[in-house]
Amino acid sequence: MDAVEGCNVGAGLPAAWGDNPAARHRMGLSAVEQLAILASQDHLALGLSDYGKPDGFLERQVARWTKELASYNELEGYEGPEIPGLAEVSSWLTANLPQHGQVGIMHGDFHLANLLFSHDEPELTGIVDWEMSTIGDPLVDLGWLLATWPGEGAISVGPAMAFNHLEGFATPAELIARYSECSGRSVDEIDFYTVLACFKLGIILEGTNARAFAGRADRGVGDLLHAITVALFTKALTYL
Repeated sequence: MDAVEGCNVGAGLPAAWGDNPAARHRMGLSAVEQLAILASQDHLALGLSDYGKPDGFLERQVARWTKELASYNELEGYEGPEIPGLAEVSSWLTANLPQHGQVGIMHGDFHLANLLFSHDEPELTGIVDWEMSTIGDPLVDLGWLLATWPGEGAISVGPAMAFNHLEGFATPAELIARYSECSGRSVDEIDFYTVLACFKLGIILEGTNARAFAGRADRGVGDLLHAITVALFTKALTYL
C-alpha cells in the first residue's frame, strides 16, 4: 500500500465542496468510476490467484450467511432473529441466482465510510478497509454501494446516516448507468446484487445485536443496528 492524501467524509464533508449539491452528485459518480477500474484489474496478473475461491462464489452466499445468522443463537440471551422478510429474501436469492457471474477483485464492504475523497474536489482518491476483500463477483460491490448510498428513500448506514437531509446525491439509476458505461459489464441483474447486499449486510449487523443481548456489545448500538437490519430487509423486499 501507499500513503494516500484524502479525507473520509464520516468526519464531515470538506469545506471546499461539501455544501455544493453538484459536488455531492459527483461523489457517487467518481466512486463508481473507480469501482469499475478496480473490477477491471486482472487478479491473476497481479499474483492474486490464491486470494479467494471464485468458483461457486455466488452460489455459496445464501448458505454461508444463513449459517452465520444461525450461529448467533449460541449467544446467551439472544432468542433468534426477528427479521421480517428473511425467508422471502433468502428464497428469492436462491431462485434468481445469476447464471453468468463474473470474476474479479471484490472489496466486499464498498460504502461511503470506506472511501477517501480529495480535500479540494469530490474525486475518489482511495478505498480503505479491505478485511472483507476476496476474489469473487465485482458486481457485489456495486450492489453494496446501492444498498447503502444516501439520498431520497435510502437506507443509510454509518456516516451516510448524517446525509439524509441533504440533496444532490446521484440516484441509484445514475450510479448503475455510470458503472456500466465505465466497466462495459452488463448490469441487467443488478437487482440481485443489491438484494444480496441487503441480505448479507443485514445479517452482519444483526451479529452486533445478538452480542448486545449477551452483554458483549452496547445495548443501544445493538438496537440501532437491528433497526438498520430490518430496514435493509424491507428494502430488499421492494426489489422482490
